[in-house]
Amino acid sequence: MNPVYITSIGKFLPGAPVSNDEIEDYLGKIGGKSSKTKRIILEKNQIKYRYYAMDQEQRSLYSNAEMASRAIGDAFERHGNITADDIGFLATGTTRGDVLLPGFASMVHAEAGLPVMEIASHSGLCASGMQALKNAFVHIKSGEHEAAIACASEFLSREFKHTKFEAQGMTSRVPFDTDFLRFMLSDGSGAAILQNKPSSTGLSLRIEWIDNKSYANQYDVCMYSGLSKEDGYRSWLDYPSIHEAADHGALNMKQDVRLVNEITKVGTDRFLELVKEGRLNPEEIDWMVCHYSSHFFKEEIFRLLAEAGVVIPDEKWFTNLYTKGNTAAASIYIMLEEIFNEGHLAEGQQVVCVVPESGRFQASTMLLTVVGPRAE
Repeated sequence: MNPVYITSIGKFLPGAPVSNDEIEDYLGKIGGKSSKTKRIILEKNQIKYRYYAMDQEQRSLYSNAEMASRAIGDAFERHGNITADDIGFLATGTTRGDVLLPGFASMVHAEAGLPVMEIASHSGLCASGMQALKNAFVHIKSGEHEAAIACASEFLSREFKHTKFEAQGMTSRVPFDTDFLRFMLSDGSGAAILQNKPSSTGLSLRIEWIDNKSYANQYDVCMYSGLSKEDGYRSWLDYPSIHEAADHGALNMKQDVRLVNEITKVGTDRFLELVKEGRLNPEEIDWMVCHYSSHFFKEEIFRLLAEAGVVIPDEKWFTNLYTKGNTAAASIYIMLEEIFNEGHLAEGQQVVCVVPESGRFQASTMLLTVVGPRAE
């Protein structure tokens, strides 16, 4: 089995950072009125800035596939010693592509101008980005390919345009299970180049293992779209027409706030299991790169770890949630891009990446080792 290294990471964040005061300039005020829950939500998540791929007239500036393509281009440019012809496999993750069909990887493959290659689309929520990484990792580890690209991209702001809800007859506010997400999610993309040898010019991240676990057999659906819980868990495809499904809110993105707090328990329990199995040693961790959608969940994670007797000092935790926003599946790439490209890492360090997902609950964990350049 071959070793696998992340040799370059790129990102794309559309436009200028959007402050809290500007959010509704882009998403719009429903019925011309500002959200009454906005302040409370922002106090909980503590996000200060985010990025939107549409302008204040709510016109899309990029497609989701184009943002993924730009992150891939950034990864190539940062690498410098690899070309598209060297890549044998592309894996993508996203919450919602630009089209229902074909798969997101097909659209990104074409948009990025990559040569003929094997591709795979992973759809879902936050964990889909890690699933793309795992797929690329396994392909290189098995010797199927020598180099691959894993990427994830999100264009979630267009899910929350005020006109969408006004068309459903909402004139002043939307239900909290949707409004909650309007002030949490952001747009952006990230891409990683994976190879069977480390970089010859700079640091690389050797992937020791990636652990993806689903707990859908234990939990109800928590974050979803295309389903109406209020209408007997009816699929949007089972309505007489798409218009009727939309009018009933079946296409809205929602989060069951009665269940969402379970995500910290799921993610922390899996982390503690990995410690018990001997696959993680908390004392050897130099960086915890953890995707959490809100600062509120970080405090809960710390509490649950402390109850189990595991303490990882706050200075070892890395996130850019507060300045880049919650970009869902792309978040782990955007965090790794910053810690990798902005001088935070040193050879020999261990980096643990954790991505919990509240769709129907998943936990993804990855162990990385920072390695120096390979002598030619």
